[in-house]
Amino acid sequence: MTLILALDFGGTKLAAAVTQLGSREWLRYERRLSPINGNATTDLEIMRSLIHSLLQDNTPDAIGVSFGGPVDATTGRVRLSHHVPGWENLPLKHLLEEEFAVPASVDNDANVAALGEHRFGAGQGYDSLFYITISTGVGGGWILNGKPWRGTAGMAGEIGHIVVNPAGPVCLCGKRGCVERLASGPYMAEDAKEYLLKQANHVQGKQLRSLVNDNLDLITGKIISDAAAQGDELAIKILQGGAWALGVGIGNVANLINPQRFILGGSVTKAGEHWWNTVQKTARETALPEIDFEIVAAALGDDAPLWGAVALAESG
Repeated sequence: MTLILALDFGGTKLAAAVTQLGSREWLRYERRLSPINGNATTDLEIMRSLIHSLLQDNTPDAIGVSFGGPVDATTGRVRLSHHVPGWENLPLKHLLEEEFAVPASVDNDANVAALGEHRFGAGQGYDSLFYITISTGVGGGWILNGKPWRGTAGMAGEIGHIVVNPAGPVCLCGKRGCVERLASGPYMAEDAKEYLLKQANHVQGKQLRSLVNDNLDLITGKIISDAAAQGDELAIKILQGGAWALGVGIGNVANLINPQRFILGGSVTKAGEHWWNTVQKTARETALPEIDFEIVAAALGDDAPLWGAVALAESG
């Protein structure tokens, strides 16, 4: 039996799973939320405990890793995490190979999820696709001519940092009005909170306030989706603004590279029909009418990075 260990270091969660080569089911699966104010050391400690719980004294034959941030895929070195401190220039591949004495392959989460959807999910049978994750951040991964395409230095696919509103709010990358700044869950939550703090008369955002019992620090992307589903005007406005930004980004990418499919994954894609309709409509209006493309939901859901890690380990 060839055992493959798949790991997913996300911005807010850590997940690990074990499967057999050629299988489409997990033998065992573990998931844990990252601690608030965590860092690379705490993430690695939690992941280590998940791994030992999963392996049960077995040794994997290969390890595949999805990491939520820029990675040098040729060396397996993490460049940094935008959401968790302490990952700067950390040699993750080397650490895992040293500890488990088996080959490890490491890549950015969006690249890995693209590989997972291509091999096991909504990208099966397509030779060109762009996978986009919309959750803690917004990132993208390419499959072109049936193979991952990472760009010269592994930085292809950063749709989250396409500027769609140059006069918009400042993103963590330093630019204004990036797709990620408008469309990611934490930034939408930040915008809702800021608006409600400034508002004296409490007219807008009643459902939002009610869902968090007026503790605005508890607002998340999920809470905004729930409030929007209840008809909260502020939540709808913020959610639709994010969907619009993503749609503009997708339409521009369609014009530039013309993939067959855009596959969308990540927690924000669960925001409901209005969000999806706005993304589809805006992308179509932004792209040239002659350009043919589809926008579909990731078939593997939250497990796209983990199944991509399996594909990475198999090919690595």
